[in-house]
Amino acid sequence: MHIPTVISFAICALAVIILSISLGKQRRKAKSIRRRFNDLECEEERMFTFLHDLGLAIENEPSSTVLSRIIVDGIVKVVGARGGAIYFLSPENDFLNPSYISEDCPTLIGIPADVSKKAERDPRALESHVRLSRVVAGEGILGHCLSVGEPLLVANVKSHPSCDGAIHPYQDDVSALISPLRHANKDLGVLVVARRHADGNFTANDFAVFRSAAEQSSFAIGNARIHREAHEKRAMESELQNAREVQRILLPQQDPVISGFRISGTNVPARIISGDYYDYINLGEQKFGIVIADVSGKGVPAGLLMAMCRSALRSVAPAADSPSTAMAAVNRQLFPDIREDMFISMAYTVLDAAAATLTLSRAGHDPALHFRRETGKVELLRSPGLALGIDSGAVFERVTRDMEIEMKSGDCVLFYTDGVKEAVNSHEEEFGMERMSEAFRLAAPLGAEAILVRMQADLKKFTGEGPQMDDITLVAIEKR
Repeated sequence: MHIPTVISFAICALAVIILSISLGKQRRKAKSIRRRFNDLECEEERMFTFLHDLGLAIENEPSSTVLSRIIVDGIVKVVGARGGAIYFLSPENDFLNPSYISEDCPTLIGIPADVSKKAERDPRALESHVRLSRVVAGEGILGHCLSVGEPLLVANVKSHPSCDGAIHPYQDDVSALISPLRHANKDLGVLVVARRHADGNFTANDFAVFRSAAEQSSFAIGNARIHREAHEKRAMESELQNAREVQRILLPQQDPVISGFRISGTNVPARIISGDYYDYINLGEQKFGIVIADVSGKGVPAGLLMAMCRSALRSVAPAADSPSTAMAAVNRQLFPDIREDMFISMAYTVLDAAAATLTLSRAGHDPALHFRRETGKVELLRSPGLALGIDSGAVFERVTRDMEIEMKSGDCVLFYTDGVKEAVNSHEEEFGMERMSEAFRLAAPLGAEAILVRMQADLKKFTGEGPQMDDITLVAIEKR
């Protein structure tokens, strides 16, 4: 064989070898690309499944713990972590409390030596400690993430600066992806997934996927809380409306018909539940108890105390020989159960239709207004007395006294709560005693019903569109 032919053959053989090697590399590269593509496709599918499950969960308004489990277990699958956890901030923002920790999640907090020693004998001791331990906000790897407000890829939790100098040093060989949970500019807590070093490291792509999933989780948790709070608010409003209906039934359904007199009363609560009340009690022998009261405070506590006061007065009034005696008995009943920061102001009068007299007693209540027809003037009825619930009995009974008023034809008496004279306008001016007395003086000649209509109209004109700040209760008595 000629030398040129041999050289040519060798060159061809070398070319074939090089081409074979190149094709092998290309095939291996193609396999790697296909494998990577398949991995990404699977990851995308896992992410889609996670978002789908998250969406369904929100629609069903799950509990905080159930939603936490769905988020953690879903993200663990998406990034291939060993386990994960969600910690939520306490209401005071001082602690991170575990909401859900997956079964195989590596420990993410330092463990006291005594717990570690006990766990050698009973592994449940470690699990119990981790699931019950709260983390001080700002401490450890979890608190650090919340403080910096950014997702973190921590290759080695043990060597992270946030674990330096800890009371209980972190010992495990763990890497973690951690993200703060934040919605509507409010910190909610921390989401974390972790791997042991033996499981391999998290990649940059894992971190990117985790960040995206954490953002969606923050949105889901924030919206779930909004929906839950709205639901709780609706339920509370429904319960309050039911309570308001019960309270409305406790108020007089109609004004009493009393020979020679006309009586008219009204209650306008500032909130759903009123701390004011008025009542009429038939005492027999043409005598009627007429009461108006104002419980300190507002809302449900005031409404409950009002109901107790009404019940107590109705139980003692028929046997009491005077308004002061009746209120003294009510005070002794209620005093042990009234909070120190609460009291009741009350005006209780006994109308004797046959004698045309009112016997009045005030327990720290505003003085009633008395219009005398023969003079056309308004007087204040100032019988002495102490509010209910301030004293156990001795002082109350010593200072509280009855006052008798003779009622002549055309005379009127007005009882009211301080929501009337303390109503304010847009300039922060009070309606005041002077305006109230004048409105009463002008309306009294027209009768009991006209007094209430005039008083409420003048109040509305004075306050304008401003909110009603306190309960308003009025009771007018007219001698015909």
